[in-house]
Amino acid sequence: MIMKTNITTYILGAGLLLSSCADLDQTSISSIDKENFYQNESDIKVALNGIYQQLTTGGMNAPWNNEVIYFNDLQSEYARRGTANSADITEIGNFSITPTNGFVKTAWNYRYLAINRANILIDKVAGVSLDETTRSNYTNAAKFLRALYYFDLVRYFGDVPLVLHDGEGEGEPRTSQDLVYEQIVTDLTDAEQITPDFAPLTSQASAGAASALLAKVYLTWAQTDTDYAKEHQSELLQKSVAAADRVISAGKYQLISKFIDNWSLDKKEGAELIFTVEHKFSVNRNITGHCVFSTGFTNASLPVIAALNNDIYNDFDPNDQRRDASVTLRLFNPADGKYFDFERLRFRKYIDTLYMANESAPYISGQNTSSSVLRYADVLLVKAEAENELNGPTAAAYDAINQVRRRAYWSPYENTQKQPTDGTTLNLSGLSKEQFRAAVQAERFKEFITEGSRWFDLKRWHILVKTIKEKVDADDLKYKNISPRNYYLPVPEDQIVLNPNLKQNWGYAGETSGDPYTAKGWE
Repeated sequence: MIMKTNITTYILGAGLLLSSCADLDQTSISSIDKENFYQNESDIKVALNGIYQQLTTGGMNAPWNNEVIYFNDLQSEYARRGTANSADITEIGNFSITPTNGFVKTAWNYRYLAINRANILIDKVAGVSLDETTRSNYTNAAKFLRALYYFDLVRYFGDVPLVLHDGEGEGEPRTSQDLVYEQIVTDLTDAEQITPDFAPLTSQASAGAASALLAKVYLTWAQTDTDYAKEHQSELLQKSVAAADRVISAGKYQLISKFIDNWSLDKKEGAELIFTVEHKFSVNRNITGHCVFSTGFTNASLPVIAALNNDIYNDFDPNDQRRDASVTLRLFNPADGKYFDFERLRFRKYIDTLYMANESAPYISGQNTSSSVLRYADVLLVKAEAENELNGPTAAAYDAINQVRRRAYWSPYENTQKQPTDGTTLNLSGLSKEQFRAAVQAERFKEFITEGSRWFDLKRWHILVKTIKEKVDADDLKYKNISPRNYYLPVPEDQIVLNPNLKQNWGYAGETSGDPYTAKGWE
């Protein structure tokens, strides 16, 4: 069951009072009567905020407080559960996830709640007295968010019920991925019409964010191996490149010279940021900011989100500024004015030592730091990848990837362009299609650590199991447990109990044969 009929729409959320990375109670929320609420623009604005709210409501389990990072980075070759008293986190980190996992349950529930809020707003705004531009902006902002939530669902679970109106969804079977992607594309195409004055902040839906997400959606859809995607792959890749080009040609976004500034508290509206989730300590704090640094300055224990080992540090060239911005073995401790050396590296992007230096601030790191959902670097690498898959390594593909590489090897402190220390060229050229594909994959690995992308990437490249087997020690539970079933999450068990028309994903109901993923050539 997705949504019951006559469901009450929840809008207003209380502040979050979170202190650890253990399982936490869900935040209580107020409710309003949807039948009498949608009377004017003020009501519509509150309703739209309620859709945004689901990005961070729900404490640790909220999509962009922790969940997206847990599913994508803990289910990767470079991270593991460190110190946490949560069986759910342990399951995710060890590839032993079950249909009763709390994060699986809320990943489904929170997104469908948000989708239902979007459905209600889209239906109700038609009856509110507004000028047509304003009405269109609210409608299309809700469509952007609905598309974002569905994009997560279809990547997490595969086929999912497609529900577009309040009161629908009860007893619905799973809709094919192609139809879900088709709706996502329709919503994002409409959202490209949002006017610039309506969305001045990166944490708001905008035309640029719609185009950027659309480029990613088309590329992902082209790689799903459905019958439609196979037949129309070239068309989908062409549309991915075209959407990326719309972002690029708009001239609104650019790579910033100092990579780490994308997570600086005083640069939340930086030129590289296309869509972010805004966090505030006392309201919807970024729990990832705590979980990557829950130990503070000590080697006595590991943080909740821990590095599998220190190999990832050595995967970076010393001149690549993304290394020390993404992972670090040394941090300045403002409490004693000295540098502290860690035995096991820490994930860096959400650690804010300047905030900790404020004596009036709680000793919890990075929880005001915004989450980066879409950055300009992502658009460039999506374009490079789609262009290569379509036409091979063209000049346009090289231009896109080399922009990302040049920024990576730029030294913002010395104001000079560095070169790789291993003697390879900074600007790639002369590669085969397969070599260029590997180069894009290498850049995405270095660019998006702890940004909720890695598992999604390994899945769509169909190399998830292969990568874990190659990078993780054979005695590690990650290595022992990884199997083709981990290409998708299980459908929550309670949803199948409520709606027997929902069928479980392969491998989560005791199957030991008939794996459909290896049969497709997924490694």
